[in-house]
Formats: sequence, structure tokens, C-alpha cells
Amino acid sequence: MKKSMSWYRYVFRGVGKAENAASPGTGMRALIVVGGIALVSLAGCAVGPDFVRPAPPTVEQYTHGTAPTTTIPADGQTQHFAKGARIAADWWRLFNSAKINAVVQEVIANNPSLQAAQASLRQSQDNLRAGYGVFFPQVDASFDAARQKFSPARFGGSNPSIFNLFTLQASVSYALDVFGGERRAVEGLQAQVDVQRAAVLGTYLTLSGNVVNTLIAQAAYREEIRATEQLIDMQREQVAITEAQTQAGTVPYANVLSLRSQLAAVEATLPPLRQKLDQAGHLLATLAGRAPAQWAPPQLELADLTLPRDLPVTLPSELVRQRPDILAAEAELHGANADIGVATAALFPSFTLNGGYGFNNSTIGNLLKIDSSFWSLGANVTAPLFRGGTLWFQREAAKERYRQSLAGYRQTVLSAFAQVADTLRALEHDAESLHAQSQSLDTADEALRLIQANYRAGTVNYLQILIANGQYHQAKIGWLRAQAQRFQDTVALFVALGGGWWNAEEKAAATDGLQTSALPPSP
Repeated sequence: MKKSMSWYRYVFRGVGKAENAASPGTGMRALIVVGGIALVSLAGCAVGPDFVRPAPPTVEQYTHGTAPTTTIPADGQTQHFAKGARIAADWWRLFNSAKINAVVQEVIANNPSLQAAQASLRQSQDNLRAGYGVFFPQVDASFDAARQKFSPARFGGSNPSIFNLFTLQASVSYALDVFGGERRAVEGLQAQVDVQRAAVLGTYLTLSGNVVNTLIAQAAYREEIRATEQLIDMQREQVAITEAQTQAGTVPYANVLSLRSQLAAVEATLPPLRQKLDQAGHLLATLAGRAPAQWAPPQLELADLTLPRDLPVTLPSELVRQRPDILAAEAELHGANADIGVATAALFPSFTLNGGYGFNNSTIGNLLKIDSSFWSLGANVTAPLFRGGTLWFQREAAKERYRQSLAGYRQTVLSAFAQVADTLRALEHDAESLHAQSQSLDTADEALRLIQANYRAGTVNYLQILIANGQYHQAKIGWLRAQAQRFQDTVALFVALGGGWWNAEEKAAATDGLQTSALPPSP
């Protein structure tokens, strides 16, 4: 992927601009306008309710009680929550890791799930283009050649005649969308485009979050494995010294058994850690569209990362216009609303204009002569009189689907708010946990240095150093886990807030005129 191409342009590559992908061309629009004028002259209107976007929530914060503004200092770092601040579209760059940037770029370029979502978006746009065809006259041409026998006996004649008949004709039919059923159907197709566009954004957001979180987890597993291996080495040495003391009769054998049990328990933690490390690598390869045997991610260290200090917190009223899952739920609601109009229009008469012009003759040479021409004009009205309640209950079913979609939309919004609230509280608690783990690590480090000094002075034996060293490494493992959790919950906040894709959209639109009217407009 070229560096000059923004991720937004890349994610939506091949799906076309809105004026090409989600609407007809200029000439087609002109014809639609003409057809629309004809419909208006017939006093036609689209039956069914017009879609109204759900009102934004009135709540102003995500958590109950006092909204957090800052975390306590932990490892010398405090995170601040900036209410209403702008979210960077490429938020992962805030960790200042070239390795993270490279892997995210690799995944966006090659992930099959993202490619599938892009194809689904293109499919929905093609379906929308196809749907616009109902606004145009349907023109067909046909040519028939037949040899027939005609018997005049029924008219009193006696000699049958055999003749050829050639017919060339063009027919035109135009369905007048008087009650707006077709317009509602196209409105539903537009809603499906919106659903699929939100799905592309959601896939991108999930991928970027998974990549960054998995890289952080992989770094934490790697460092925890190193610390555990060092702890195992010291415990083995401690067991060996205790065994020697037991043989000398200075220490009971029960001490050896206790230390062996502790050693085995620590050794048992290594295989699961190594498995998690391997699985993280396999997951990243899969996300990048590669087999695990073909590609391995770069090795990241937690020390290489910068913790974002200033964290934007989108207002709840803005979140419902920005999170892809909420936008998808809103588009589903729009489609369900349009279906009510389609089902309502089916209760009313349908009107069709028909016309034809052609030629028929018994000889092919005379087929196109004016004397062989014929024409026809007609109109058709079809009204449902009795369908056994089918049309009525289809409309009722459409209404229930709308109610279902509305409830689903509300649940999606509530779940999104809960996710943001959980993440905000998690970041507060992460700082507290890391602060406590840092104190534990500092205390263990100070105790180890004092025991080492006492050992040099000859007041304690070497076994005491091993014990203190083991406590230090156990504290370090806890500190590593707390540090990784703080990084991962920071990632979770950016994902929960929608990832800032709308800022990339605005930048792309400003630089190359890219339009995205298929998505509900950002506030």
C-alpha cells in the first residue's frame, strides 16, 4: 500500500464514489426527474412513514456519578480524559511504535474479512443501481418468423392456405409508481448500502484494535516468559542448595518437598504462556491474510511503547453518529421503515402504461414497409380486492420488524455506552493496579538489595538471596501484567469510541473530493 494513500481511501478502494456507486448517472437522474414530474402530476406520493433518525441521547456522560477526568499517577504516567476532544483516525500511532504501524498497515492491505466486507459493499451498491431501473420505461424488441396453415372451413371456405408470417416489434411498458412502493423499495436498498458501508468500517475498527491488542499481549507474554524462566532457574538453585543442606542434616527433608512443589507449580505456568505467545503470532498471521508458516510479526517490547497521556472521550450524543455498529443498526432501522412503505403500497392499485410499434408481413422483403406497420397503446390498472388477509398481515409483519429493529438499535446504543463506561473505569483501576504493582516491585527490589548487602557482610546465607530474588521476579511478573493491561484498555477505549474514522473521511474528502453520502452524515 502506498504511503500517500490514506487508510480510508484504501479501505474503500474499488467501491466507487457515492455519486457513482449509490446513485444513477447524470442522464439517468434527468430521466428520473422527468418521471418524477409525471408522478407528481398524478398526485402520487410515497405511502408509509418517512424515516426519522432516532434522537440522540440526552445523557452527557457514560459512568454513574462523577465522570473521571484523570487517573492517578502510575509509573510516573497519568492519563487525562478530554471530553469532546478529537479522536485521531490513525489512533494506533499514538503508541509511537513503527512495528505496530507496519503490522496494522499489513493487515488492512491483506485481510480477507475486510476484502469480503468491501465486496459486500460493492454488491449492495450494484443492487441499488439495479433498483433504480424501476424508474425507467422497460423497452423490449422481438422478431418472430412462423409458417402457418389457415383453414377457412369455419367461415364457409374450403381451400386451406399455408403462409409465412414475419413480425418485428418493439414494446414499451412503464409502471407508474403512484403510491411510492418502488421508491420505498429503492430507499430500502440505499439503507442496505449504509449497512454494508458501516460493516466495512466496523471490520476495519475491529481489525486495527485486534492487531494492536494482540501485539501488546504478545510482548507481555514474551517478557513474562523471560521473567518466569529466570524465576525457575533461581528456584532450581534454591532446591539444590536445600537438598545439600538436607543431606548434611541441617534442614529437614520436608523443606525440599515444599520447594520442589513450588518449583513444579511455576514450571507448569510456562507451557500455557508459550502457547498463548504462539497463538498470538498465529492470529496476527491470519489477520494479515497469511498462513502461520508464511509470516511472523515483528517482536515488540512493552518498553518500546508510549502510553497515550491525553485520551479523547466522545460525547454520547456524538457517539451514536460515529460508532459503526450503531450506524449499522440505524441503517437496519431505516430499511425496516422502508419495508413498511413497500407493504403499504401493495394494498393499493398499480398502474402500468403499455405501448408497441412494429411490422408484420408474409414476406420478409416487405416487412419494413409502412403498410405492414401496426401500433398499440394501452393502460392497465390492477387492484387487489381479496387476498385472504395476506397483504394486510405482510404490512403488520413489516411494522413488527421495524419495532424489532428499533429495540435492536436501542440495545446497540446501550451496549456501546456500557462498553465505553467499562473502559473508562478500567483505565482508572488499571492505574491503581499498576501503582500498587510498582510499589510491590520497588519493595521487592529494595529487599533484594538489602539482603545482597547483608550477604556481602556475611550475616545471611546465599539461600536468602535466592528467596528474595524469587520474590522480586514474582513482583515483576505482576507489574508486567498490570502494565500490559493498561496499554490494552487504552486500545479498548479508542475502539469503543469508534476509532475516529470520520476524521479520516473528512481529510480524504478535503484532499480528493471523496464523498460518502451513503453513510449518515457526521454531526
